[in-house]
Amino acid sequence: MTDTPARPEGLSAYIAVTAAYWAFMLTDGALRMLVLLHFHTLGFSPVQLAYLFVLYEVAGMVTNLCAGWIAARFGLMSTLYAGLGIQVLALLALTQLDPSWAIGASVAFVMLVQGASGVAKDLAKMSSKSAVKLLAPSDDGGLFRWVALLTGSKNAVKGLGFLLGAALLATVGFTGAVLGMAAILALILVAVLIAMPPGLPKGRKGAKFSEVFSKSSNVNWLSAARVFLFGARDVWFVVGIPIYFYAVLSDGTVAGNRSTFFMIGTFMAVWVILYGFVQASAPRLLRAKTRPEIELVSVARGWAWSLAAVPAALTLAAWAANGPQGWLTAVLVAGLLAFGAIFAVNSALHSYLILSFTKVERVTMDVGFYYMANAGGRLLGTLLSGLTYQVGGLPLMLGTATAMVAAAAVAAGFLHEDRSEAAQ
Repeated sequence: MTDTPARPEGLSAYIAVTAAYWAFMLTDGALRMLVLLHFHTLGFSPVQLAYLFVLYEVAGMVTNLCAGWIAARFGLMSTLYAGLGIQVLALLALTQLDPSWAIGASVAFVMLVQGASGVAKDLAKMSSKSAVKLLAPSDDGGLFRWVALLTGSKNAVKGLGFLLGAALLATVGFTGAVLGMAAILALILVAVLIAMPPGLPKGRKGAKFSEVFSKSSNVNWLSAARVFLFGARDVWFVVGIPIYFYAVLSDGTVAGNRSTFFMIGTFMAVWVILYGFVQASAPRLLRAKTRPEIELVSVARGWAWSLAAVPAALTLAAWAANGPQGWLTAVLVAGLLAFGAIFAVNSALHSYLILSFTKVERVTMDVGFYYMANAGGRLLGTLLSGLTYQVGGLPLMLGTATAMVAAAAVAAGFLHEDRSEAAQ
């Protein structure tokens, strides 16, 4: 059997789904950087900046829980199209933000819009990831390669989105950037509606919402590990590190701010692109084609513990520096890039294992539940990012990341090789 989808239209559907997901994630990355930097320059505190993303993550949790059932009931493409459409509306809504509003009103408005964007993001993500299970071949590590390619390329595109967002903010401003992204995404939605080939599930009327909750201990423990893994990333990624870099690099002038936007956006873009590249390469790095799933379950445990060493070392460096230092900034850049590479292998293993543990007939529900856990981790990390940085600076923020990675490793330790119960 060759490494091709079983149905002739499978490759075309995979390409169409991937292209739509790429377009969405480019705008998602750009929007995050636009919102973070724009509102930081308006005087928002780290905690207030974190609030802007809270509803985004809460909406992601609720959406993922419901989206699996919606896709099973109404069809996989219905959730993808809905995600793209809602993102266009969210971008258009942001253009109505009035700079004269009070900070409280601005926070509330952006939180609501970000909540809609969170719904859109997770509708698109669940649809795209579930489609891989249905389209990818299962022999010779095909499933791992296909899901790693989709996820890795998506993250590379999102990294470009961070750079795009910073560049647009510095050149055309907030409103012009948001309008341009809305127009491009609307065109892509129309193109996908026209070009999407048939072949993906249309839904089944008998799907029950209660089926969303898995009885598989592997699915549940993997979801728990996902909560802490992504919480450990977002606790520094969302607010703390960008604001620290802004404080170190900016000289307070308009020209200096623009230059700082580019530097911060470039670092965040490079981090996510590196993350995506390693993620796409994970099957080759782990020799997945020649290794049984039993070994990959064991490998997931080891990689989780190896990741914890990086934020632990950075915590010690930040504590020793006792404030902004040139050498500390260099150590943070190198350490966080190393964190990204090891994190990417962990994330790729998780993304493969959830599809491996589930069954075709309930793939959207298990993937939705798993990404609900993912959104829960991002919510936890987002809240702690602003709070820990404001209360204890870099040492507390990075120490919290260390503890969360360790918790992810403990949860991964409960994964086992018996698939007889998977996705019941």
